[in-house]
Amino acid sequence: MSRLVRRAGVALVAAFGLAAGIVAWNHQHMETAIDTWRDRVAEAGAATPSPVPQAAALEALPAPVRRYIAFAFPDGPVPAAATVTMTMAGDFRRPGATAFEPTTARQIAAAGVPALVFDATTPLLPGVWARVYDAYVDGSMAMNARVLSTVSVVDLTGSPELDRLSLRRWLIESPLYPMALLPGGPVRWEPLDDRHARAVATWRGMETALVASFREDGALVAFRAEADGDLTTPYHGSGEVATRDDYRIVDGVRLPHAFTVARAAGGETYPFWRGRITAIRVTRP
Repeated sequence: MSRLVRRAGVALVAAFGLAAGIVAWNHQHMETAIDTWRDRVAEAGAATPSPVPQAAALEALPAPVRRYIAFAFPDGPVPAAATVTMTMAGDFRRPGATAFEPTTARQIAAAGVPALVFDATTPLLPGVWARVYDAYVDGSMAMNARVLSTVSVVDLTGSPELDRLSLRRWLIESPLYPMALLPGGPVRWEPLDDRHARAVATWRGMETALVASFREDGALVAFRAEADGDLTTPYHGSGEVATRDDYRIVDGVRLPHAFTVARAAGGETYPFWRGRITAIRVTRP
């Protein structure tokens, strides 16, 4: 082997090593950022746990919401919760794409105040992945998506529009932590009809609303925004429609274990995240 070929080989190995080191450093840096956000959500949940309402406040709820509360809390109101933490697995469609890719994700949400962090990993090619997180704490959001945890695809911080979208994200996910929907917290209910009610979340001077659809047995099976979404954004955000199914008892509360989240506009829905809860845990203050 000539000296030139050996040198080229050494240079190639060094280049791969350098690239691997950069990816490893960036991956650790991103994971540290996610852990910091998760700690902040846990602190917010511990400081302001979910409400424990009086019977009169529950009786004042719209009829389908009363049935839902009875369904979700079959043994009556449970002690206050600080956070609900879960892992998920399913298929995700990136903005602008048509194909779904297998994805695993985690989420921690505060039950008494609007705060959550969602992070996910989606393989793109063998040895190539996309890492993403959406965070919302203290009324402000951050969103970051990177290929190989290194090449930035989306990097957004709070603005009035994005902060309101993140407040809606916390609300649309709330069937996974229904303590947040009890009276006395940041969500109020407005009556619509026997199978629907409007949930309105208010926080830090912002407000967002979704219409809930309920099954005859009381299960909350869908949340839907009343306005079309902007399908041209480089992010899905909260989506406009989330459906829930496969309710199971977890720590005395019925929580859905199957979900689909979709964009919606012009009377059409476009799913982008569908899957199942693989583990879920309620943390008390």
